[in-house]
Amino acid sequence: MTLVTPTLVERHIQESSLLARAWEALQGDPEVQVLLEMSNVTTVKRLLYNDHGPLHARIVTGSALEIYDILLKSGIQPSSIMDGIVESEDQAKLIVMLAAYLHDIGNAVHRSNHELIGSILAKSILDRILPPILGGDKSLLARLESEVMHAIYSTSMDVDALTIEASIVKVADATDMAEGRARLPYKHGKTDIHAVSALSIKSVEIEPGSIRPLRIRVNMRNPAGLFQVEKVLMPKLMTSLIREYVEIVPIVMDNSDIHLDPIYP
Repeated sequence: MTLVTPTLVERHIQESSLLARAWEALQGDPEVQVLLEMSNVTTVKRLLYNDHGPLHARIVTGSALEIYDILLKSGIQPSSIMDGIVESEDQAKLIVMLAAYLHDIGNAVHRSNHELIGSILAKSILDRILPPILGGDKSLLARLESEVMHAIYSTSMDVDALTIEASIVKVADATDMAEGRARLPYKHGKTDIHAVSALSIKSVEIEPGSIRPLRIRVNMRNPAGLFQVEKVLMPKLMTSLIREYVEIVPIVMDNSDIHLDPIYP
């Protein structure tokens, strides 16, 4: 099983020179980094929401790439391959990585409609960083941009993801629910059910499932963490194309480690 952490992304980046070049470009781009920092100004400082900045972007990217690999190994093909949008599984994985890392940049403008705003902001960024990586292929650039923008927009809970790649990013976004994500708003005095439930979640793990291809284990200190599963993870999963491939296993970690009934959307 694989723990969802900020360092998970590094293993996937090391396995692909294409992803490594794109990752370096994202990390070194001043606009990208400022937009992520400003996303936290909006969400954490002004709205007292959970982290939506650089750390969240790293965590979601690692989780998305892990989900991508598990589904691919189980025989589920990326939509961009099936629809002839890209030429390789590595390019499909690049779509996932770019969308996962950039999915919350719209928060730098406003929380409302941030998914749509982020998809629009992403285009100029991709126009700048992708041409050297893709070797100047303008047609491939335009196709990749469309897929990345779709995936960012589809992270909205009320928007249906129309590709496997967008679905992966959407679900990965919800896997960043462990306690550390809620500490800043809690420190600033936010004590609603969102903060309390997030603080109750110890860790999230991703692994191949026994009944379905993908299992998401949510380890929590008390049942309050079920709120995050029901109100954050499940709505994202139910508006994705991968809901039938996922099983969710909530575990209350006390002296007996109570395994609650698995959830099969």
